[in-house]
Amino acid sequence: MAVTLYGIPNCDTVKQARSWLAAAQIEVAFHDFKKAGLTSAIIAEWLQTVDWQLLVNKRGTTWRKLPPTEQLAVLDTASALQCMLKSPSVIKRPVLVLGSGEILVGYSAEKYQAAFAAN
Repeated sequence: MAVTLYGIPNCDTVKQARSWLAAAQIEVAFHDFKKAGLTSAIIAEWLQTVDWQLLVNKRGTTWRKLPPTEQLAVLDTASALQCMLKSPSVIKRPVLVLGSGEILVGYSAEKYQAAFAAN
């Protein structure tokens, strides 16, 4: 099964997810979206499965540093997509995409265990 982990390498949560995947001996492709970027097609694919409100990390530093006008402009899927393209660090990390099409946002050992037990 093809598994891709999206995130940035210096993020603590991404480090935890990568450690869990390595310990479970799960082969995963890592996509550093700060270096490799993200396309609207990738984010749009996530948004078909995951609610934009889960993907946009409103508790993170990047969100808090956005001007209030930009924050208030994020009202729906389309505006969230534009915000994530402009400021990828606003995306809650990591985003784990399984070959089955399942997408997990954030890291939880329990959720990862359940996802890989089911696949």
